[in-house]
Amino acid sequence: MERYYVLEPGTYLRKQGDHLVVWRQNEPVGQIPLEGLEQLVLVGASLSGAVVHELVRRRVETVLLSPWGHFRGRIVVDEHKHVARRKAQYLRFSDPKEAVRIARLLVETKLKNAARFLSRRAGEYGVEKLREASAQILGLARMAAWEEDLELVRGLEGRGAHLYFGVFSDLIRVPGFTFSGRTKRPPLDPVNALLSFTYTLLTNEVLTAVKIVGLDPYLGTLHAEDYGRPSLACDLVEEWRVHLGDRLVLGLINRRVVGPDDFVQRAVTAADGVDEEDLRAHRPVEMKPRIARAYVDAYERWMNTPIQCPFAGTMTTYRGIIRDQARRFLRFLMGEAPAYEPFPWRRL
Repeated sequence: MERYYVLEPGTYLRKQGDHLVVWRQNEPVGQIPLEGLEQLVLVGASLSGAVVHELVRRRVETVLLSPWGHFRGRIVVDEHKHVARRKAQYLRFSDPKEAVRIARLLVETKLKNAARFLSRRAGEYGVEKLREASAQILGLARMAAWEEDLELVRGLEGRGAHLYFGVFSDLIRVPGFTFSGRTKRPPLDPVNALLSFTYTLLTNEVLTAVKIVGLDPYLGTLHAEDYGRPSLACDLVEEWRVHLGDRLVLGLINRRVVGPDDFVQRAVTAADGVDEEDLRAHRPVEMKPRIARAYVDAYERWMNTPIQCPFAGTMTTYRGIIRDQARRFLRFLMGEAPAYEPFPWRRL
């Protein structure tokens, strides 16, 4: 798949022949070939009407992110006629027992991944706090496996996340970066900014996979229904946060690929604005353009990492695994498999 990222807020896309030209302050700063383009990711960028028309005509999936890196929406032509698949999803998720069964599996998987990751790093770094948090999170995972109340399942997930991010700073092994807790809207420091942007990109990967198999990305179980929220994508991305998200962020930090000087930090009193430029001025932290592009390149290399699928024994990539798992989730919903089997991360 040919995908391009436009990362600089305040840019504007126009169509010129068989290319999209990226403009900023009345100057062209880049161009994107339309031939072979399948996905376009825009961070705070604007489109002309001619560009929207061309993207729809060519069936290019266009993902819109805010200057904060939060998902805003997407332009996509829905080609799926799989009514039976969505009907099966609606029937399964409308059954309270099935909804809890699915939610607790997702939470149990997420917590076990987090516990395994912390335990492994505790052994490598000799940090007892990581080992203690791992044991506590593993206990929560065992509780989640038997919980029958959906709200309590969500509560166990929240408690596990609190414990996990309570020791996350001990996973950062270089000076200069500080992390005192998870902040989201907006992220208040470089580590949180990297985490938020990475989670947004991963959720977009899952959302694309969900749409490819013909399911409704806006109806989930673990995440409650909310206008504009792709709840199923938010549910299924939990399986990938630690292994694909956190490991990427920590790897870039600990290998000194990114440093504190690669971010612009501001003291702000408001987190909103009247336009994209105003929003940008009110961001507490943002990646500088050069490092933003380097980060996206690193993310793409990471997602294209070769890996053997343990179910089929064939070689694929991390991106391919996400799509394979979406197909396995579909088979479970359609009654073609007795259960959904999460991806078995054997080494973290």
